Amino acid sequence: MPRYVIGDVQGCFEQLQQLLVLIDFKSDRDQLWFCGDLIARGPQSLQTLRFVRDLADNAITVLGNHDLNFLASLHGYGRVSAADQLQALQQAADLHQLAEWLQQQPLMHFNSQEQLLLVHAGLAPCWTLPTALSAAAEVSQSLTQNPALLFSQMYGNQPDLWQDAADEAARHRFTINACTRMRYCLADGRLELKEKGEVSANPDLIPWFEFWRHTPHPTIFFGHWAALQGRCDVEQIHALDTGCVWGNSLTAYCIESQRRYSVTGYIKQL
Repeated sequence: MPRYVIGDVQGCFEQLQQLLVLIDFKSDRDQLWFCGDLIARGPQSLQTLRFVRDLADNAITVLGNHDLNFLASLHGYGRVSAADQLQALQQAADLHQLAEWLQQQPLMHFNSQEQLLLVHAGLAPCWTLPTALSAAAEVSQSLTQNPALLFSQMYGNQPDLWQDAADEAARHRFTINACTRMRYCLADGRLELKEKGEVSANPDLIPWFEFWRHTPHPTIFFGHWAALQGRCDVEQIHALDTGCVWGNSLTAYCIESQRRYSVTGYIKQL
């Protein structure tokens, strides 16, 4: 069974379908792993969510920051802008069912047998893998048991270090930030959540994956960082967000063959 890891779709449903034609995807044979941010900013978030949900066991997805922000908005938190192009999803007759499905998706997916980790943003340098998985599972439990409380406490950049998370709300906020928003860290491993560029002019900012260059880690697949254009030279860490919604490309990586496939991204109509 071929498995393909796909970068941020962000509502670019047509490009996703083109990519699936390119890889000759068979829904009863192959499996798709999505790096999160299935929705927002592209024009067809509703179709994208329906499609991925209907793949059932032939799709694995983790939550991204745009996915969580949309879910938070349904509970009265967060803010969805017109640029997110989510009106059709917000007005869909099956909105409740789609949101319930999305809310059940994890922050991390880990294949322990093959040591494969799927996450939207990355693996925080102040975590061990067991700590990361435990923290992500705790957030998933809160998402299903008390989502309104989780979303009410989700926003903010502090704590920026796991060791400073003094209570449950702080642990959840750090975990969500690390799994869905992180790009750069400071030298001591603190999250820096403002800089988004590929190469920061600030020498104090270090891409999160550089901390794992000489440290044992699983094979990591991540999205979120479109400015990287799929480039990460740390062994066994694969960047998959190639900026489809910005008109660049949508990319899939085949785990079995270690090949990449790409189609041209979404071109906004003026």
